Amino acid sequence: MTGLVLVDAPATAVGARDTGTVALQHVDDDGTPGARLVLDAAHLAEAVAEREADGGPRWVWDDTARRYPALLAAGVRVRRCHDLRLCHAILRRSDRCADSALARAEPGAWDALSPVAEPPTDRPASLFDEADVSGTGAALDALEELRLQLAAVAGARDPARLRLLLAAESTGALVAAEMHHDGLPWDADAHDALLEDLVGPRPRTGGRPARLDALAGRIRSLLEQPGLNPDSQSDLLRALRRAGLDVTSTRRHEIAALQHDVVEPLLEYKRLARLLSANGWAWREQWVRDGRFRPDYVPGGVVTGRWATSGGGALQLPAAVRAAVRADPGWRLVAADAAQLEPRVLAAMAGDLAMAAAARRADLYAGVVESGAVQTREQAKYAMLGAIYGATTGAGAALMPQLTRAYPRAVGLVESAARAGERGEVGTTWLGRTSPPPGARWLASVEAASSQEARPEDVRLAQRHRRDRGRFTRNFVVQGTAAEWALCWMAALRRRLLELPVPGADGSGGRTARNRRPHLVFFLHDEVVVHTPQELADDVATAVRDSAAEAGRLLFGSFPVEFALDVAVVDTYDQAG
Repeated sequence: MTGLVLVDAPATAVGARDTGTVALQHVDDDGTPGARLVLDAAHLAEAVAEREADGGPRWVWDDTARRYPALLAAGVRVRRCHDLRLCHAILRRSDRCADSALARAEPGAWDALSPVAEPPTDRPASLFDEADVSGTGAALDALEELRLQLAAVAGARDPARLRLLLAAESTGALVAAEMHHDGLPWDADAHDALLEDLVGPRPRTGGRPARLDALAGRIRSLLEQPGLNPDSQSDLLRALRRAGLDVTSTRRHEIAALQHDVVEPLLEYKRLARLLSANGWAWREQWVRDGRFRPDYVPGGVVTGRWATSGGGALQLPAAVRAAVRADPGWRLVAADAAQLEPRVLAAMAGDLAMAAAARRADLYAGVVESGAVQTREQAKYAMLGAIYGATTGAGAALMPQLTRAYPRAVGLVESAARAGERGEVGTTWLGRTSPPPGARWLASVEAASSQEARPEDVRLAQRHRRDRGRFTRNFVVQGTAAEWALCWMAALRRRLLELPVPGADGSGGRTARNRRPHLVFFLHDEVVVHTPQELADDVATAVRDSAAEAGRLLFGSFPVEFALDVAVVDTYDQAG
């Protein structure tokens, strides 16, 4: 089966609470509606499963995060979808289709979709259980929105790239929902043991673990402040100043620069307190259930297209607790990390053959040294990060002339993006995600500096705002394109995992097959983890590598840039290194 199938409420008001029926609307590629089937909502999962078994269409719905969990709970997975909410956000802003009716329309209900919230735990998830998913009181016309989106892409500059971006973004939403449903294997006993080794046994409610308590005592003694609460930032700042230390905050970098015996215990206290707050016993009890950590991923949650989380902190999982991520008996974890992803992406975007040659090394920075551009790996790293993030001082800035001589096309691309940002223009990624325009504060500052009454401080402020925006657009185009590569990597890997034979399955596609299939369980910007039956671990590792190469071809065609991966087959996540 091919084509689009819109999952909708009978009156095309997605999420309408009415008679408990739902419609499957076949739609042509130009948005023309075809056959329409209205069925009881209770039979939706069965209808979707039947069509998936017949090859599967591209399902169209308002919001994967709201609609897919109910299908997953019923044991149904779809191959492809088009997420109207996520695609709307991209197309509204993309300068590739700025003249489309969708982009030029006044803000409406689709622009105001509320953040996803978990359904109450006292009732099962339902595919259509909210009358107003936009939070504005306005119904969402899904069919009309689909027509506008298809027209916007058809009339866009380079529509093929935009189609790839929308498909990758929508597949990412499927992956996010599936990873929440499946969960990351987590050993609660191992987690508690790790905490005890670091901070001591779990204290009673309100108390500090023994290690933290001892560190707090040392800090009080060294600062001669017996009543100091080191968890209070204001108290700690006053105590440091009373000890004669010139500090403006209690931030780690400022404390590390001090010359005082309190520095070591205070930094250790802050590290352990942060760990306990972010991933301690209370966190484990809230987020780890039935041996699985299930965070709430937010695809496209960052303006560059990177993911965020609305709970659980999966994107900041510290090394100290990664040993608690343990494969089930008879299973393994395949962890893969893309090495120096952003410089490789920059080389491909710019068509810089010299930088692509350096990227043929597993360690791109070593390749930069080998080219003679700089003398040490540390210099290569500083220079490359300085180019991407816009270093104006320090080692990165000092090395920019050398990097520019070695890789003029790559440096020229980010410099051009920076100059555009300084002029108040937008930045656009390789596939077409576009940055927001400058805000009112930026515009007011620049206007004030250009007026006849401008003061020197107005000019200095405007210059600073221009530089800041230039650094933002410089990084936006590279980080956003790296996020696009990562989405394509995950999408290609997800497809390959679905194609692998399932150990012990009889070919019927039943529960045994679902429970024994390798599946993605973790994603962090340029890193993935797959949970797989042990006998398929080598096949999964191959699929991970092949998917990275496919992502490179999808974005950059035959340009000779290599996306090196560190791949490890392990029992616990910390073993991946």
